[in-house]
Amino acid sequence: MARIVHCLLLLLFSCLLCWQPQAHAGSIDISYARIESSDDGYRLAASFNFELSRDLENTLTSGIPLYFTTEVEITHPRWYWFDEKTIVSDQTVRISYNVLTRQYRASVNGSFSQNYKDLDDALALVRHPSRWIIAEKSSLSHGAIYNVAIRSRLDTSQLPKPLQFNALNNSDWRLASEWKRMTFKADDK
Repeated sequence: MARIVHCLLLLLFSCLLCWQPQAHAGSIDISYARIESSDDGYRLAASFNFELSRDLENTLTSGIPLYFTTEVEITHPRWYWFDEKTIVSDQTVRISYNVLTRQYRASVNGSFSQNYKDLDDALALVRHPSRWIIAEKSSLSHGAIYNVAIRSRLDTSQLPKPLQFNALNNSDWRLASEWKRMTFKADDK
């Protein structure tokens, strides 16, 4: 009996020595987020902090693009029923790596595209999204109070199917922020 316990303890100790915690991407933190009024409409000003895990960087440098989506939902509270979902807007940034030119390429919603030599420069489009118009002036009532929810995430639904399966089982691929909620008063600028 003592010999079995001794073997089990030795096995447990050897497993602990071999175990190394994997680096993981963690989550996306929202540094700040606000809605700004402009002549064209209402724009999102936001900043996100995150780092890619080694697994995500390796996937990217292997030629598989990563997609990051920032989502904004604006709802109008109602006392008699569920809140009215007034605006739903999103922006997707696609980041890819070209092995031949050794450059990263980032595009916003499939249109704006630019090359970068450094991954951090390409990720700046995700970390500090352009102040895109999330709502036209006419879509929100002047003086009304709205609830705003904002989040950013790695969009695994746009990955190749085998990687989508891997993303379900691997915490490194669950890179997302919590919904940041705030209130906003529509104004006339």
